[in-house]
Amino acid sequence: MVTRAVEDYLKAIYKLQQAGAPATTNAIADSMGLRAASVTAMLKHLTKQGMAVYTPYRGAALTEQGQTAALRTIRRHRLIELYLHQHLGVPWDRVHDEAERLEHVISPYLEERIDAALGHPQFDPHGDPIPTSTGVLPVQDLVPLAELPLNTPSVVRRISDDNPDLLRYVASLGLVPDATIRVTARSPFDGPIFVEVIAQGETETTPTQQVVGAEVARNVYVSRP
Repeated sequence: MVTRAVEDYLKAIYKLQQAGAPATTNAIADSMGLRAASVTAMLKHLTKQGMAVYTPYRGAALTEQGQTAALRTIRRHRLIELYLHQHLGVPWDRVHDEAERLEHVISPYLEERIDAALGHPQFDPHGDPIPTSTGVLPVQDLVPLAELPLNTPSVVRRISDDNPDLLRYVASLGLVPDATIRVTARSPFDGPIFVEVIAQGETETTPTQQVVGAEVARNVYVSRP
């Protein structure tokens, strides 16, 4: 039986691994808002369950079984986010927290009904990929906005959804999924970049110029040119 706590840990470890960061005890604790001692105890438990391999002072890595369980939870979470946003009108800066509560309680039957009702989508409202029922993720080739070459039109594909304030702010700038943008200038020494928002999805709009700080530029991802 995979408990809610186990699902949360597996998801946290998976996200750290996907970001290329070691899933150390402290990194997991920071991402989940927990004490390191509690994390160590759970990592030992996950190892006994065959979900992870824990090495003291080095962290944890998911086994195939653990990754499968993590992807199931992530699939439910992102399907719920999209359903809440599209069908209930929940703002995209609130769907993450609501999905955190619901992802542990819906049945596989309801999960598949939601997937069908949405037309078997590949991405959630923030542009994160939705795993299939067999754990396959759609392929993305993205770069952070901070690394986009100058004067190269590209399309916004994903925005990190950990911070609701960030989501509200980038929306106010027009940096939402499917927006076409280009970087017109870049300040040195990690200074702001200057971005022209060319279009919102398929809707042609008057291009607007936005000044984007370094932290925002690292959390907005665009199609690789």
